Amino acid sequence: MIRKIKNIFMLGTPKTTYVFQALPSGHLEHLYYGPLLGDFSEKTDEELLQDAKCLEEKRAFPAGNMISYDQEHMDLTLEDLRLEMSSLGKGDIREPFLEITHADGSVTSDFLFEEARITDEKPEFHTLPGSLFGSREGQEQKCTENFCGERYSHLILTLKDASYDLRLELHYYVFEDCDVITRSSRLVNDSDEAVVLNRLMSMQLDFEDSGYIMSTFHGAWAREMYRSDVPIVSGKIVNSSNAGSSSNRSNPFVMLHREDTTESSGLCYGLNLIYSGNHYEAAEVNSFGKTRFVSGINPQNFSFILSPGDEFEAPEAVMTCSDEGYTGMSLSMHHFVREHISRGVWKHKARPVLLNSWEASYFKINENRLLRLAKAGKDVGIELFVMDDGWFGERNGDDCSLGDWDVNRSKLPGGLKQISEKMEELGLRFGIWVEPEMISRRSRLYEAHPDWAMQIPGKPHSEGRNQMILDLANPEVVDYLIAKMSEVFSSGKISYVKWDMNRIMSDVYSPALPPERQGETAHRYICGFYRLAKALTEKFPEILFEGCAAGGCRFDLGALCYFPQIWASDDTDPVMRTRIQQGYSYGYPASVMTAHVSASPNHQTLRETPLDTRFNVAAFGTLGYELNLNDLGKKELDEIRKQIALYKEWREVFQFGDFYRGRFDNIVEWTVVSADRKRGVGMMLQKLTEANHPFEMYRARGLNEGSRYHFYNIAKRHDIRDFGDLINTAAPVHVRQGSILQNMIARFVTMPGEQEEIETNGAVLMKAGVKLQGAYCGTGYNENTRYFADFNSRMYFMEEEKTSR
Repeated sequence: MIRKIKNIFMLGTPKTTYVFQALPSGHLEHLYYGPLLGDFSEKTDEELLQDAKCLEEKRAFPAGNMISYDQEHMDLTLEDLRLEMSSLGKGDIREPFLEITHADGSVTSDFLFEEARITDEKPEFHTLPGSLFGSREGQEQKCTENFCGERYSHLILTLKDASYDLRLELHYYVFEDCDVITRSSRLVNDSDEAVVLNRLMSMQLDFEDSGYIMSTFHGAWAREMYRSDVPIVSGKIVNSSNAGSSSNRSNPFVMLHREDTTESSGLCYGLNLIYSGNHYEAAEVNSFGKTRFVSGINPQNFSFILSPGDEFEAPEAVMTCSDEGYTGMSLSMHHFVREHISRGVWKHKARPVLLNSWEASYFKINENRLLRLAKAGKDVGIELFVMDDGWFGERNGDDCSLGDWDVNRSKLPGGLKQISEKMEELGLRFGIWVEPEMISRRSRLYEAHPDWAMQIPGKPHSEGRNQMILDLANPEVVDYLIAKMSEVFSSGKISYVKWDMNRIMSDVYSPALPPERQGETAHRYICGFYRLAKALTEKFPEILFEGCAAGGCRFDLGALCYFPQIWASDDTDPVMRTRIQQGYSYGYPASVMTAHVSASPNHQTLRETPLDTRFNVAAFGTLGYELNLNDLGKKELDEIRKQIALYKEWREVFQFGDFYRGRFDNIVEWTVVSADRKRGVGMMLQKLTEANHPFEMYRARGLNEGSRYHFYNIAKRHDIRDFGDLINTAAPVHVRQGSILQNMIARFVTMPGEQEEIETNGAVLMKAGVKLQGAYCGTGYNENTRYFADFNSRMYFMEEEKTSR
């Protein structure tokens, strides 16, 4: 809800409060954002004004050589004032909210409060995607001039520059259902002269203290979302991308939290940006120990000319706060993404289990080979077959044909229509891989339109993966791609599209823009991408679009507004994936994160891991398989068949349940629980085993304390070859490792696995944990022994008993 009393603005969710005020000078002073300060809808105006008095700083004289704002407000020094937005030139020397070069060459701006409006409506952005307000059903109170009691409410502040005819709008959107507040800004040039916008942030948060830990998520290809914690005690910490995409180098999601914050306790802020391009998050501590955080479009290599009457809208920034640790923050973020970012047919629809052809075939595909692979997939329970790269143009490698989106008839004689119909006859949905934003020099499209490639005319161009980027800053290119991709998606029974983007930007230049506007190229490209994605997802609403950018190079809220799920990483090694998926889990729910079971040794790390571990990790996301099923034996195929059947049984929990992180060191511990708390799945993975360490336990999270649960695992039998030469301590004859005899025995003899099965209440499962059967320690083995070698894992299932109280 939103409430305005005189010059005080209060925004509230069930667990958070946000307060600021307009000063007599016209500046907006930030007073508080954090855990709930009480239900202000029940307080009188006088009580709220007194509350605000407690929050505001008391000022008397400027300190030292600080700058006084003006002669009328000598005590007002912007350098040390907590502000809702800041600019250059009037004494605030910290990170600015906006930077403008005016027609007279000045860079001083002075935006002062003019008016405020409160509404329950959220208009769409013109050039960017944004969050969605939910249903108003069941809401009794309506918005007035000073109060909005709707579940979703919108505050618009208008500020005017004191010296120039420029108008700045600050937008605040309140999502009570998930304890999230979002912000955005919009600059309008009301003057008769052009100005150059050099920076416009989406959000600014000023804190009265410092010592926060800034958690950012960095990496590279196949190493996405590695968490990094840096204390902010002085100076500036920056998390940013200048890659042309949100990038796998630095995700736009960050956390600010206290040093003693844990998964279940302590203060934690979650902050993200609904944007897929160059982003910028900075936390700066000033000389008085105050912390400023800003988030928005990266100002590096950015400039935007605003002619008279023009406007510029910044992306929407997302913020939530919890005093219940990282988990409290994550659950709010997950709810927000599922309910207010995801949209369309697939928003709440269970995602199919797919088989992707890439690691099974790479570019060596043809109709017969694909159908054989698809038949093997159907036999084990696959629901969707995806034909990856290699089906178009002369695409037998990554050095040609991007842009030539016509079927290679030597590989697919009947085109997409015939192969999709044959897949349907098998009982499978059919999907394809595309990379619409890219172009190869060796392509018919480049021969016809070299000016459509993003490159500096007449200058050498640095390429990645033997490809160039189509200039989506050029509306003509976007129009062409809408038409061409519409043709492709209509040419067969296409149920799924994997939308890839396999390189970052270099030599950023749009041949369609004049020299003075080249600073607009990267942002205009992203706006073009959004227009393309919006047109195609609206034209083909039944298609499940999956975003991909060399894995996680564009895993962000902007892309998720169009693609219900994103390929988290090209790295399918389950041990690596635990760290990658754990990183994503802080800000993104499992429903948007795709994960595949692949071959062993793994194609990215050459690590050998058990098939059940590969499944156990991939199941905590949207499950797929990416390996050659035709090369597997009966035993592995039977195991995959059981895996898929189990996943389907628990699919709603895995994809749409609440995710909880447990331990993350040598033991990785995850839990996912259904919204009604009646069903849960736990996973425990061990990276490296330790000799003579029999004890282990699993501790659940997210259950109802008073409910009784049936806790169990699915026991399996183990291959005797996993025990090596130890077989000879019991075998009547000597069995040589790797021999025909050993393989023959292994066909008929297996070793029992432990069974866990108890009934207890949720409090025991969460507070005390389940003490598991002892692990093998080299001194004996029976049916109660837990075989738990390197990279082994277990799943544990929890179902509420019907007699629960």
